This record gives sequence, structure tokens and C-alpha cells, in this order.
Amino acid sequence: MTPADDDVLFAGAARQAALIRERRVSPVELVTAYLERIDIFDVRLRAFITVCRESALAEAVRAEAEATKGAWRGPLHGIPFAVKDQVDTAGVLTTSGSALLRANIPSADSTVVAKLKAAGAILLGKLNLTEFALGGTIRFPYGQPRNPWNPDHDPGGSSSGSGIAAAAALCSVTLGEDTGGSVRSPASYCGAVGLRPTWGRVSRHGCFPAAWSMDQIGPLTRTVEDAALLLGVIAGYDPKDPLTSRSTVPGYCAALANGAKGMRIGVITELVDGSDTHPEVRGTIRDAARGLASLGAAMEDISLPLVPLSGAVFMALCDSEAAGYHMRWLSERAEEYDQGTRRRLVTAGLIPAAAVHRAARARALIRSQVLDALAEFDLLLAPTSPHPAPAIASHTAPLTSKEQAGARFFGRRSYTTPASLAGVPAISVPCGFTAGNLPIGLQLIGRPMGESSVLAAAHAWESAAGLSIRRPAIAVA
Repeated sequence: MTPADDDVLFAGAARQAALIRERRVSPVELVTAYLERIDIFDVRLRAFITVCRESALAEAVRAEAEATKGAWRGPLHGIPFAVKDQVDTAGVLTTSGSALLRANIPSADSTVVAKLKAAGAILLGKLNLTEFALGGTIRFPYGQPRNPWNPDHDPGGSSSGSGIAAAAALCSVTLGEDTGGSVRSPASYCGAVGLRPTWGRVSRHGCFPAAWSMDQIGPLTRTVEDAALLLGVIAGYDPKDPLTSRSTVPGYCAALANGAKGMRIGVITELVDGSDTHPEVRGTIRDAARGLASLGAAMEDISLPLVPLSGAVFMALCDSEAAGYHMRWLSERAEEYDQGTRRRLVTAGLIPAAAVHRAARARALIRSQVLDALAEFDLLLAPTSPHPAPAIASHTAPLTSKEQAGARFFGRRSYTTPASLAGVPAISVPCGFTAGNLPIGLQLIGRPMGESSVLAAAHAWESAAGLSIRRPAIAVA
């Protein structure tokens, strides 16, 4: 392998791990090649906040020596990974995308990072995000993250760097955190695979909270197989997070062979055919539904009339939780926040208690509607986002009307937040491209602890469509 060998660098981590075991690729070659890509492309893309250059190379040397002796640590032996900078890493700066934490160096790894390292993976660096994973950041203190398909466009958030690094092959695999779509949205905008597991399926110990009642760490990868591989490593009960499930972790990779045949899939008409959905997105999603039908799935249009309200309900709950968490810093260090984050948190702090309670009741109704549908269908299908990635300039422009505010803050969130409000798993998988060559994401929503079915159907679609890995022509600064 040489650093120019893009076939290896864009390959999935599962394939790379096999090449390492076959001694056709070494961990040192892989880490070195990714570091070179970061040096070339990340000046423009700004996926990384911190690159762990020296420690990653040292760990790669160690992994190579172990491989020579046949001492394999796990299924990710020698695989370079990067994580959203919301997740603690021992001895490595962890900022949560904010200037407030510019000197925060944790003494211990988060549970998910510790599990990845135990499986043999090598930490390559920490990834950029919207401030405190809340979205709406106007000026990113560690650089404006950019979409690898078109750097003038938004990469999605809040796990922006995770989506960029996965899609642009700046590492093998990444982790993000999804509260209301923060894994799935960057996956959709960047053309990657993004999985939100069932709430409580993965430990959140060592992850800075956005909204504890919905936060969930999940993989961002180039293939569905890699998402299954990572989930198998990080899932499971953790005594450090008492809210994690004690359910047995199944073999997610083995479940991929089940495919979509025989599944009943409900197509959420409010999200597919709604007025907010871009025509190219609608057409591509309908084509994907027909593609799944050709693979043996039974497709049926269904109505979930409350889901268009999900964005507003989510914002009321998430933002009020976040405002409570940030109350002290807002009173003592307000000037260190980005103005977009500060405005969002201060506004949320003014939400009346009665409105929060109404939102909690509405969440229960939306959850019930989603779960009732999942009692009848194996999966639900929708676009991940109503539109392709917007231009950064338009996305951060001042709002001029209540309608524009509603579309930006509530409307688009109604596509990913139903799964978050219901606490169920959901995946975004590449589905196609617009005429302007921007990715479109297909979202599949599953039953609680039903990641195996979500992954199996997504893998079947990915294999049939041949859209899992396309290489963006990244502009170099």
C-alpha cells in the first residue's frame, strides 16, 4: 500500500481490518496515509479540532508489532478512528466545540472510546462540531466545517466533522452523537452512513450532554457493514451509565445477511410528500422505496399526522434541558459562547414551564404514534432531510421572518426527531444525488432494540443501489 492508494483508504473498516490480518496492509501505513490526507484536505474541510499525530503513529507501531506476533486485540486491530469532540479522551483536548472548554483535557476515556481501543482501534483525532452539539453555531471557534462534496455547503450537524471525515476518507470510521439527528443529518448531507441506536443501547459515560433524555452516541461510516461492526463493539450495559440497557448485544454483522425480503415497511407520507420536501429528495426517496420493494419488502404508504410537529416539540424539550445545564456558565461566562448558541440557550431559558409540560405530553403522543406504526410495520421510511445540504452563507444568514425561522429551526428537524422522541433506532444511508451532485439520505426507523433489522434493510439497499461509497472531488485550499 502507498499513501496514494485511495482504494484502501476509501474501503470500509471491515475490509481494511481483513487486509491487516492478511498482512497486505500495515497499521503504520494506514495511519500515515490518513495523516497525509488530513494534511492535504483538512485545511479546507476543518473536520478535525485535534489530530493525535504522535500518539496515533506510536499506537500503529505497537499494533503492527502485535500483528506480527499474531496477538490480535479485537476486530478493529490497527484501524484508525476519530470521535466527535464531545466525547472524552484521556490526555487529549476535548472542547465540545466551544471556546469555554479550550483547555479541557480529561483524565479518562469515555466508555465508547475505551471499548474501541480495547478492540484494537487507534485514536487519530477529535472531530469538529456545532458548539455543545446544539446546532446554530455562527462562528466556529475551531474553524468552519465544510461539506466535502461542495465546500461552500453545510456538512450537517451537530456531528459535522464526523460526517466529513467519514465521507472524505480522513480516517477509517468515526463516532458522533445524535440527540435530534446529529448523526443522521451529517450522514445525509455528506453521503455517509449514520446510525442512531436505541436510546440506552450505547453508554454515554464521558459524553458532554446536550439533552440527557435523547442523547445517544452512534457510528458514522462509509458502509452499513462498518456501522454494524462499530455498534457491536460499543453497545452494551455500562455500570458507569445506569441508563444503558442490560439487553444482550446481538451479532449485528451476521444480521446483515437477512436482507429486506419479507419486511413490511411503512412510508411516512407527511415526510416524503410534505410541502417542505425538496422535489429531488421526494423523487429519490420514492425511487428507493421502489428499490426496496424489488428486494422483497412490502411497501405501504402510511400517515403519522403528528410527526410534522416533532421539530417544535423536540426544540422545546432539548433546549430547555440544555439551558438548565448551561445556566451557571451563561451567567458567568456568556461572552465566551458563540452568539448563535448563546441566543438559543438564553431564549430556551425563558420557555414557560407550562409550555415544556405541553411539549412533554406531545412527545408522549408522537412516541405512541411511532410505536403503534412499528407494531404493524418492521420499519418506517422517510427522507433524512427535506433538502440537500444548504449553502453555508444562506444557512447562517439572519432570519427575516417567522416563516423562515420555522423552516430553519423546526421544519427540517421534524424529519429526524420522531425517532429521537420515541427513543428508537434509525439509520441514514446514501440514497442518491441531486442534479448539483449533493447527496440525499434515506432514513429507516426501527423498533426499540431493532438495530439488526434497520441494518439488514439498509445493507440490502446499499448493496443493490451501489451508492455506498462515492469519492467526493474535494477542493484543496
